[in-house]
Amino acid sequence: MTGGKEGRSRLYDSQQENGDQSSHYGAISPQASSEVQEEPLSTYFEDKVPIPESDNECFSFRKLWAFTGPGFLMSIAYLDPGNIESDLQSGATSDFKLLWVLLYATIIGLLLQRLAARLGVVTGMDLAEICNRQYPTVPRMILWLMIELAIIGSDMQEVIGCAIAFNLLSVGRIPLWGGVLITIADTFVFLFLDKYGLRKLELFFGFLITVMAISFGYEYGLVKPDQGEVLKGMFLPYCPNCGPVQLEQAVGIVGAVIMPHNIYLHSALVKSREVDRKNKKEIKEANKYFFIESSIALLVSFVINLFVVAVFAQAFYNKNNMEVNAVCNATGSPHTDLFPLNNGTLEVDIYKGGVVLGCFFGPAALYIWAIGILAAGQSSTMTGTYSGQFVMEGFLNLKWSRFRRVLLTRSIAIVPTFLVAISKDVQHLTGLNDILNVVQSILLPFALIPILAFTSLTSIMNDFANGLVCKVLGSLVILLVCAINLYFVVVYVTALNSVWLYVIATLVSVVYLCFVIYLVSSFRGFHRHTYALSLRNHDS
Repeated sequence: MTGGKEGRSRLYDSQQENGDQSSHYGAISPQASSEVQEEPLSTYFEDKVPIPESDNECFSFRKLWAFTGPGFLMSIAYLDPGNIESDLQSGATSDFKLLWVLLYATIIGLLLQRLAARLGVVTGMDLAEICNRQYPTVPRMILWLMIELAIIGSDMQEVIGCAIAFNLLSVGRIPLWGGVLITIADTFVFLFLDKYGLRKLELFFGFLITVMAISFGYEYGLVKPDQGEVLKGMFLPYCPNCGPVQLEQAVGIVGAVIMPHNIYLHSALVKSREVDRKNKKEIKEANKYFFIESSIALLVSFVINLFVVAVFAQAFYNKNNMEVNAVCNATGSPHTDLFPLNNGTLEVDIYKGGVVLGCFFGPAALYIWAIGILAAGQSSTMTGTYSGQFVMEGFLNLKWSRFRRVLLTRSIAIVPTFLVAISKDVQHLTGLNDILNVVQSILLPFALIPILAFTSLTSIMNDFANGLVCKVLGSLVILLVCAINLYFVVVYVTALNSVWLYVIATLVSVVYLCFVIYLVSSFRGFHRHTYALSLRNHDS
């Protein structure tokens, strides 16, 4: 395979171009650039956060505070509107039985984010930049397009969430298409916030996460879920009397929680701290504190997700449309027509979720729910913007201002969402969220395979390369994700009822599997090349 040889030679050449490797503890270093930028392009990195000295070498709260920020920005992807919708559907359809899936998916996400942070700290480059160096042109461009597709899909979910929140808060006065247009404007407004400094921007994201915690925590306190059932659902990996609906929901949780572009994002965000890459001790310390911070951030995100699952499990599991219609009608809700007069099981989404909370627990529950959804949409809007910028700059070595970058990605995300919003009702708009969660799951291997490959190479990570246990666990995660994707394909293709669509889906699946196999074979090729290099260096 010439592609593999070219990729391996690029790896070797990039090491030679860096000259003396002893200047950095990581085996490869960022390329120096003689170009003078006329405009600051990555405002996030304009001012790096210094790390204070501490007498306590074991642990320092001052150092932890200095490293706090990137993990919480990363954790917002675990709290976007797509995740919230997956949570409430899990509770309404499966009771507390799938909480353990949410817990395990979050733990797997933490392990993957740990790899991403380590890559950024050790090499001083993000995952997109390393992909640019190591992969040949064609696979590199395909990877870039796949991750761009994931970012656009995530953008669409954020736009949908914000539009629904505006609609609920205005009691329907702001139509869905109006909410979409407002989201365009507020994205550009929020982009000016980072002009006030990196730490203030990170505190603003912390504020939005706090708003979500308070909003969904209020709903949790209002509904008062059975704590015994919550603990049982979290720690007993078992789903009694579960069928295809619960299985599909479990698969959807994994697809919603672990997002491909978030791994690229986290590997870039950690570069915002001043870490001396010539010093192994400082790299080790940075890895430790970033892991602690990421653990705390994902614990917070897990608790918020748990709030949503538990609220809908306690209040709306096994409810039917007739019951909900009667309650909404009795409370004078203007949304009674959302629930047909039949005994069908209640189906909820982020829009209907707010409505039923308002019917059963009062208008305050509806408005506080909408505020939480708005905070989720607005916060993930900003992190999606950063993801897009880092991915484009890394893969293409193309320096765009953030304004141009947002204008492009936001336009691509807005157009299809706006067309659906203006021509269809809210059910079609929220139904789009389910499809986008499937897309995120399908694209996940295009982040998992590169991050596992590059963090396993001593030629890149030196002494910080993955050990055998990490490689085995990472490989099992990739196999699990591919199995989940295969399940999704079977479910959706069998529902198409068209020979031509069967053929197209089959062809796309074959191409997809071929590219995944190529990435895995390149992984093995990188390892063989690294071994050859080590022998060459040993002989010399």
